[in-house]
Amino acid sequence: MNKTDIHPIQSEILCKLLFVHEASFSELNKGKISSDLFSFHLKQLADWGLIEKDTNGKYTLTTKGKEFANQFDTEKKEMEKQPKITGLLVCIKKEKGQTKYLIQQRLKQPYFGFYGFFGGKLKWGETAEEAARRELLEETGLDGVISLRAVKHKMDYDENNRILEDKYFLVFKVTKIKGVLKEEFEGGRNQWMTREEVLAIENLFDGVEESIDLANGKGLVWRENKYKVKGY
Repeated sequence: MNKTDIHPIQSEILCKLLFVHEASFSELNKGKISSDLFSFHLKQLADWGLIEKDTNGKYTLTTKGKEFANQFDTEKKEMEKQPKITGLLVCIKKEKGQTKYLIQQRLKQPYFGFYGFFGGKLKWGETAEEAARRELLEETGLDGVISLRAVKHKMDYDENNRILEDKYFLVFKVTKIKGVLKEEFEGGRNQWMTREEVLAIENLFDGVEESIDLANGKGLVWRENKYKVKGY
């Protein structure tokens, strides 16, 4: 079961159960849908583990159902789109008197071929630092000292002003790096570069220079930007 499997009748049932402790068949079926059809949708929700029927014949949301239904826009009776929360890792090292940054070329869609800092979405039940350390190991094979430097809200729009991506980035600075760099993996290629080399890249993600400045700054900073993008 995924979000696209939910039928409008099922959405209506879930939204109604959000606002009550329990409800009977007739209380849920205010639209007078045929009993067979309504029962089918109730059974489907029960099979997915979203609702359950108690000994009194009343229906309630399960724990899983509460979490799922709480993602609905209860007026439109549909799943709400929400921004993603992603860790962004700015790895910094000194080499022969130069400051270098670990840049990744993205080799998967969207933005195939673009360059920038790397990271990934936070998983359910994972702390921000746990997610950052996991992504660092998975995508580079490295470890280091990780510190949160900024929170960035980045919204990407196409030329017709349609939103493509909406993300909150937790920007982490990574220093005292140890381990052997994984230069290539499925989905990306890693390379140490100076600031000047980074900013000279043609297919560079918007906001990379800002992330460098945030990682090197002091305190915890909040930023919010909208971009018109190409190459999505």
